[in-house]
Amino acid sequence: MQHIIDRFISYVTVDTESNPNSETTPSTAKQWDLANRLVEELKNIGMQDVTIDDKSYIMATLPSNVDHEVPTIGFISHFDTTPDFTGANVKPQIIPNYDGKDIVLNAEQNIVLSPDYFKDLLQYKGQTLITTDGTTLLGADDKAGITEIVTAMEFLINNPEIKHGKIRIGFTPDEEIGRGAHHFDVEKFGADWAYTMDGSQVGELEYENFNAAGAKITFKGKSVHPGYAKGKMINSMLIANDFITTLPSDERPEKTKGYEGFYHVHHLSGSIEETVVELIIRDHNKIKFEKRKEKVARIVRKINKKFAKQFGEDIAIAEINDQYYNMKEKVVPVKYIVDIAEKAMKEVNIKPLIKPIRGGTDGCQLSYKGLPCPNIFAGGHNFHGKYEYVPVESMQKAVNVIVKIAELTTMPNFGLDQTKSKNKK
Repeated sequence: MQHIIDRFISYVTVDTESNPNSETTPSTAKQWDLANRLVEELKNIGMQDVTIDDKSYIMATLPSNVDHEVPTIGFISHFDTTPDFTGANVKPQIIPNYDGKDIVLNAEQNIVLSPDYFKDLLQYKGQTLITTDGTTLLGADDKAGITEIVTAMEFLINNPEIKHGKIRIGFTPDEEIGRGAHHFDVEKFGADWAYTMDGSQVGELEYENFNAAGAKITFKGKSVHPGYAKGKMINSMLIANDFITTLPSDERPEKTKGYEGFYHVHHLSGSIEETVVELIIRDHNKIKFEKRKEKVARIVRKINKKFAKQFGEDIAIAEINDQYYNMKEKVVPVKYIVDIAEKAMKEVNIKPLIKPIRGGTDGCQLSYKGLPCPNIFAGGHNFHGKYEYVPVESMQKAVNVIVKIAELTTMPNFGLDQTKSKNKK
């Protein structure tokens, strides 16, 4: 496992934070640092057709070692980290043989990773954990996925007795800001289907996700000396507050689960003259998704009507843009690709946890671009913050799943019992 630890740490200590306000791809120049390093590493382990384009999309090939025709499959992960929490100067801590007790991440700042709050920790008692030092995120989302894919390819190269078809791998920038698949060349990738290694705990297997939209609401105001403000001042911050409190209070991320959708206000900045509220809108059900977007638009229209005479023009301006859609529509017709991953997990003694993604992956957009792409666990927990951690054993199990999927695709009917499956190729 030391090989996995060393590889993972070499990735997470490179700052690859993306930037939603940038118009370039990748959105930050520092993403090139890891991208270029990955290209050299892929060449060194023996991958073929290793390419990186002018937008830092990486692709590589492991040629088939069987003499019969089998599908070309792919594995995909992203190398950027979220802008929601700093990924600079990551200092990973290794906790061998975790004892099930509190982990002090940072004694000076009294930052503690506790199973009393993060109960999932207890699943990994006796295992080796990699945590943050309490001042940054870790970057397991999704550098754990990259670690697993590279390690699995290296294992297959070094063990040619394991049969597999042609495998394509892809690493993308800017997934965390919703652009990871925007410039992904599906035709060049050339896979029949793929899997993103971008899930959380061991066993996760997902082929349903939220329909997603982002909304930016700009509220205008009028600043007047407070001593003479009666009937004249319009405080845009208070209007923005009214908008936020009008959203259903029980339909927030912290109060929903499973298939339940939500409104999530994630940025707020303002002054008397102008306040900007940014939120994301999520729902698995397409009809409910459309109703959620309309609700936001309706609240804005109501605010504008209220202030029409006083302000003289629209006081609130809404920009609502779709981000991605539920991949279920594109995956269900080829559901056997999920069945293969499920069988692979079972064959390496992992209990599959088939559930909807309460978020999105590159696979959501790729599925709509013609590359069906379910999501498989990468092993990390508590993404996007200082409490992020990943068990090393989980990364090794993900490697095992990748290898087993590769093996299964060389077998007749992919090793599936077609008498029990309603989804045949």
